[in-house]
Amino acid sequence: MGIVTERRAKRRQMNEINVVPYIDVMLVLLVIFMITAPLISPGQVELPQIGKSLTPPVAPLEVIIKADGSLTLHDRDKPGTEQTISRTQLVEAIKQKQAQNAEQPVVIAADKSVRYEEVMNVMDILQQQQVKKVGLLARSK
Repeated sequence: MGIVTERRAKRRQMNEINVVPYIDVMLVLLVIFMITAPLISPGQVELPQIGKSLTPPVAPLEVIIKADGSLTLHDRDKPGTEQTISRTQLVEAIKQKQAQNAEQPVVIAADKSVRYEEVMNVMDILQQQQVKKVGLLARSK
């Protein structure tokens, strides 16, 4: 019977996993990576270069919607040329600018107290005229 109990005791020891060698290997790998990581230089990316643009960017037309709902057109190419216009005159002015440059951007600057519907009406007019670049002008805080 003494032999049988010794065999059972050995089997119990075989069921346990010794984790210490795995921890040693992981610590050695960690030290190796810590030493080699600063020595590896990241690859340099050579970006392509381009020349100057052939056409200078066009200054946008600014449609100003005042608190009373009146429209003012301001051409940023020509400083000091603000003119109060009606909606039909706005359409004609935009058509003239688009005849000169089809990619003419337009920004809408509306007073804070203007109803959202007024801004949407002006944007609708611009979309009907196939203005591709329409933006809203806002003041940063």
